[in-house]
Amino acid sequence: MSTIDPHIHMVSRTTDDYRALALAGIRTLTEPAFWAGFDRGCAAGFRDYFEQLTVAEPARAAKFGIRHYAWICLNPKEAEDLSLAREVLAIIPEFLDHPNVLGVGEIGLNKNSRNELRVLEEHIAIAAERSELILVHTPHLEDKHKGTRLIMDAIRNEPRIDPNRVIIDHGEEHTVPEIRDRGFWVGLTLYPDSKCSPARAVDILEIHGTDRVWLNSAADWGESDPLATVKAAQEMRMRGHPEAAVRKVFWENPVAFLSQCPKFQA
Repeated sequence: MSTIDPHIHMVSRTTDDYRALALAGIRTLTEPAFWAGFDRGCAAGFRDYFEQLTVAEPARAAKFGIRHYAWICLNPKEAEDLSLAREVLAIIPEFLDHPNVLGVGEIGLNKNSRNELRVLEEHIAIAAERSELILVHTPHLEDKHKGTRLIMDAIRNEPRIDPNRVIIDHGEEHTVPEIRDRGFWVGLTLYPDSKCSPARAVDILEIHGTDRVWLNSAADWGESDPLATVKAAQEMRMRGHPEAAVRKVFWENPVAFLSQCPKFQA
């Protein structure tokens, strides 16, 4: 079965990882802009990174028969310097016009600070003005519940944004119900330390159902697994879930959400 990893950071992965993804049946992926493991010092650094996302990575993926899409934003971990943030925000629209860019992401909060919230609101305004899809990063660990609510409040305060065109990623047991109740899609991230294992993610699916949800690896330069979605799909099969349910979670759901952007082709 062909699958989609709708949130993975291939700029930090090796070419061998592309080969492994292709052999495992992952034919399409989307890559949100994120923190590089250090704070970039100037807008030119972000411009080079956005070029990498929109030009270099799609070419690398294509060698293995994988379609690569990107999302563009300033990650919340780099939002404290408002002067730099606004320089970066000013160049984002030109990259959103690129044919492989699906929307604004991964925006959100890291420490739930005032400056992070201000930059989040400015990202939301860009998305609203351009009718872009939004992919949201929610804070880790103890800040997650509060941060998730702050993010959802900020988005719902913009009347031009349809919550059905927003996915709130890194959901967990205590945030999934409220995300869904407020009209958003929810992402479950298969990351070994600060997020979900495949077994835990399938537990959440069994409790809360498979509507308006996707699973992703968010594999990056940290301890992470680019094949995590394949392992979660196998976990569903081992528990006796029918193949139709597996296909819904790992193919039909991400296609349904992403196809709201006319640039997307599965």
